[in-house]
Amino acid sequence: MPLAAAAALGAGLVLRFWTRTPLWLDEALTVNVARLPLRQLPRALAHDGAPPLYYVLLHSWMRLTGTGNQAVRSLSGLMAVATLPVAWLAGRRLGGRRVAWVTVLLLATSPFAVHFATEARMYALVTLLVFLGYIALGRLWDAPGWRTAVPLALIAALLLYTHYWSLYLLGVVALALAWAARRGGGPIRKRSRWALVGLGLGGLAFVPWVPTLVDQLRHTGTPWAVPASFSAMVNAVSEFAGGKSSPGRGLGLLFFALVGLGIFGQATDGRHVELDLATRPRARAVAYAVVATLAVAIVSGFLTRSAFQARYTSVVFAPFLLLVALGADVLVDRRVLAGAMAVALALGLGGASGNVVKDRTQAGAVASLIRAGARPGDVVAYCPDQLGPSVSRLLPRDLTQVTFPRMAPPQIVDWRDYGARNRAADSDAFARTLIGRVPPGSQLWLVWGSGYRTLGQNCEHIHAVVATSRPGHDLVTTNSHIFEHMWLTRYPSS
Repeated sequence: MPLAAAAALGAGLVLRFWTRTPLWLDEALTVNVARLPLRQLPRALAHDGAPPLYYVLLHSWMRLTGTGNQAVRSLSGLMAVATLPVAWLAGRRLGGRRVAWVTVLLLATSPFAVHFATEARMYALVTLLVFLGYIALGRLWDAPGWRTAVPLALIAALLLYTHYWSLYLLGVVALALAWAARRGGGPIRKRSRWALVGLGLGGLAFVPWVPTLVDQLRHTGTPWAVPASFSAMVNAVSEFAGGKSSPGRGLGLLFFALVGLGIFGQATDGRHVELDLATRPRARAVAYAVVATLAVAIVSGFLTRSAFQARYTSVVFAPFLLLVALGADVLVDRRVLAGAMAVALALGLGGASGNVVKDRTQAGAVASLIRAGARPGDVVAYCPDQLGPSVSRLLPRDLTQVTFPRMAPPQIVDWRDYGARNRAADSDAFARTLIGRVPPGSQLWLVWGSGYRTLGQNCEHIHAVVATSRPGHDLVTTNSHIFEHMWLTRYPSS
């Protein structure tokens, strides 16, 4: 078993730096924003809708490594590797060395963790910070005072500056602490109050960014998706296990069983487990953090019409994994535990390994054909503009590139009042202007997609209007199995 565990750990480390797909929209857009001078980041993020910490870190990282795919993704990979020893410490604090090692192995082979270790986004950083926050809160609980409140404050502030869903996690934790500070016994009240001091200081550090957050809530929003239903709680566990793949479904079932044991189970001997419907004391706070955070986030999404994406649940991935590990610890028979872990690690690596070959975008295929057939002076148009960042970074600079609806460059998507701007756009006028922008003897390339929210049939209409003046040839057809799919149509020179 130790040899197999070491092999699984090694495979998980390798997979955190191994993927061949080009950057998709969110990654390419993140890189383009992070490349700006730091003084321009607040204004750029006011049009993007995200907090600044990851962008600042990526800005500094790219100055050292460059902007290639592997270079920009390696920052997340390093953060994901750094999370492993922190997860061991968190697991040991919760349930001892067995829980610690199970936590590390599950994290190392997690399809969810591997995926975001290979993505130039902030989710690996979120997981790292949540594990650190759990440890910091535990140390404050052991020795309340300024020396332990300040680290908790720092981590809370970093979380807030990394992802806005941290507000939900920190909010439900603060609510529980406030209840304990009011209703608990003497030692509990003291610990809870010091913990609230730490979280409060972290919140104060976030105050300078609050005006930008308020402006983003009013103008950027998430017009590209719909709010979640309460089934999102189940879907979150499915995503943690690897999604809809066969290994993911199997691992998801195992995760549900182990979480149930972690929350309610207590071994009576090697073959029997007793269920306590009042829940196990060690699991209560962790389970509360997971369930309450997801519930508050979903209700808030309904009220504010904010979108839900499974990646946002990275704020509860760490405590969820701790619950799974606590459930595995209920299996006191070493043979049973070894069997369950063997299945979990095999399914996890099976799901995570697909990340190596799975394309997240068709940008690579589209850009390859444009590079092969384009000439200087050709025009490349994108509809919607969301397709621009991933494709444009792969194209030469001697092409004219524009996006629908504003004829703007393709590197940045302006999410500010995005839905209203798209609904007010005139696709006929855009198509006529686009045709007029193509110099005599040059080609027009249209990268387009259908089914995007707030776009209606605009992109299909632009394709049809342009085709009436110069019949086009579809070179790439959309592959719906790829997350960011698109069409490519070439209209020859007139």
